[in-house]
Amino acid sequence: MYFGLMRVAAIVPKVKVADCDYNALQIIEEATKAANEGARVIVTPELGITGYTCGDLFHQSTLLDAAECALIELMEDSADIDALLVVGAPLRCRGAVYNCAVAINKGNILGIVPKTYLPNYKEFYEKRWFASATVLDADYVDLCGIKARISPTLLFTYSDMKVAIELCEDLWTPVPPASLAAIAGANVILNLSASNELIGKHGYLMSLIKQQSARCRAAYVYASSGYGESTTDLVFAGNAVVAEDGRVIAEGERFSTEGTRAIADIDIQMLNNERITATSFADSKCLAPEYEEIEISYGPLKPFDGVLMRPISRHPFVPSDEQILNDRCEEIINIQVAGLMRRLDHIHCNSLVVGVSGGLDSTLALLVAAKAFDRLKLDRSGIIGITMPGFGTTDRTYNNALTLMRALGVTIKEISIVDAVKQHFADIDHDINNHNITYENSQARERTQILMDYSNKCGGIVLGTGDLSELALGWATYNGDHMSMYGVNASIPKTLVKYLVRWFALTGFASDKATSDTLLDIVDTPISPELIPADEKGNIKQKTEDLVGPYELHDFFLFHMIRLGFSPEKIFTLCAIAYEGIYDKPFILRWLREFYRRFFQQQFKRSCLPDGPKVGSVSLSPRGDWRMPSDASAALWLAECDMIAVRLKSEK
Repeated sequence: MYFGLMRVAAIVPKVKVADCDYNALQIIEEATKAANEGARVIVTPELGITGYTCGDLFHQSTLLDAAECALIELMEDSADIDALLVVGAPLRCRGAVYNCAVAINKGNILGIVPKTYLPNYKEFYEKRWFASATVLDADYVDLCGIKARISPTLLFTYSDMKVAIELCEDLWTPVPPASLAAIAGANVILNLSASNELIGKHGYLMSLIKQQSARCRAAYVYASSGYGESTTDLVFAGNAVVAEDGRVIAEGERFSTEGTRAIADIDIQMLNNERITATSFADSKCLAPEYEEIEISYGPLKPFDGVLMRPISRHPFVPSDEQILNDRCEEIINIQVAGLMRRLDHIHCNSLVVGVSGGLDSTLALLVAAKAFDRLKLDRSGIIGITMPGFGTTDRTYNNALTLMRALGVTIKEISIVDAVKQHFADIDHDINNHNITYENSQARERTQILMDYSNKCGGIVLGTGDLSELALGWATYNGDHMSMYGVNASIPKTLVKYLVRWFALTGFASDKATSDTLLDIVDTPISPELIPADEKGNIKQKTEDLVGPYELHDFFLFHMIRLGFSPEKIFTLCAIAYEGIYDKPFILRWLREFYRRFFQQQFKRSCLPDGPKVGSVSLSPRGDWRMPSDASAALWLAECDMIAVRLKSEK
């Protein structure tokens, strides 16, 4: 597997009830199509060899004999398909018929998994025809002279991939067999199903699939009966679904009169990393029965060619669906507000100081502060917004800061830092024309000194404004804007801050066009600390992203490193795919290297962060999610970046 990726498919062939030869042919045709698209694990619907709706025909030896013969033909016809192909068939064993999943690999039966839970209520009558795996009293079954392993506790393995199988109703039970298989090591679950359609049932089914994949930290590949099943009493829509750790990454067309399928690249490495991180997963291992592992045989896997059949978001912290994004924004704001409210309430404080620059981060912090005061029934005049113009302050940010503070009704203070910083330069013998790090950080520390001292004067606290992306890069002045009494933005990445401010503009101030326009202009303002004088036209000259690289790239790197534990090469490859046509590979590699360099170098700033609420799945708090030595070496990560550079050079 390349980067731990494995292509899987759920296919739903057309079916004719009780016509085993036809059904086997349709399975081969659809499986071949999936294999030609690179699928190495292919699952088909429950009882697909015969059709699910055969009823009492399952008691007819003619049908059962035909099913076995069709299986033999299917084995022969699938010998050239380089995949694990799992098909459904009724099989006899020691005087009983079992509803089975048959795992076939290059023309050989690797094993057979019988269904454990048989529905026998409402429209289902499976106990009328089948026996449960719980009463199976054999280890092998004879199929037309072939001796095949049969057991509900089989795992089919290749490298780090371990595949378990369950059938339809198994998913709907309190403790699905897949749950036990997962804690025994299975990271891919296949479900052969024949779930009929009812009003509202599909949504419930999808929630089960997503929840099971999340609970098991696994991929869940689901194929359910479709067109051709009997409609005497029921209708089958043909569900083909691939889910992974709680989200659907591929879904086929429902109610299709032709064969349908869902194909996706699942990430075995990511799933295994998730299990390592969630240590409670390992604590469940004592519950798992013993499973037998059977190895899958594959030919050489093709090298990763850059065509990825799974969604890659350019902005992994930002939902792509507008409604979900709106809901997410509201929830994030509520978390921030609740955190700040509790801190103010605990220290019996009704005064708060925030530096307002007219930039994104201070705008979001100020908006959160206003909401917190409203919910605590405190007068907003207790929020002291201090704007501190300096050498690089532009009219655009200055005016936006004042306009916003007036609109919110907070107390406004303007304190220029120019004279104080000039005096400081004189004190430390620094040339004011030398715009180096001393020039910049002196301004940041002067602003923080003003905020801290003013908070003492008014009996309040300083509200921090720095965000997660800045913390990852160390883009904060130590003992400057790095410090506060509480930081509401500490786990919100820069790419998300923009959307939160935009959300306020479009929802909280929908009826106040002037304030809404101000917020939208803040969203559109280039990100800058404004520590270097403006250009000759009064525009921002010092743009942060020119210095440290695009925040959208750094947020991509951060998410995939911290949240998913990926290597530099894997992050680089995924990023190159996500940003194809936007950023070229050398550009991405340049900033990936810079990300790792800064991330390791700047850990000391994160080791002493002020308190702040965790909002998303990535946090760098030293008291919560991220405990890293401040003197850890970046050599391994940078060496891998060097290897990527060598490879890129050889590709030219």
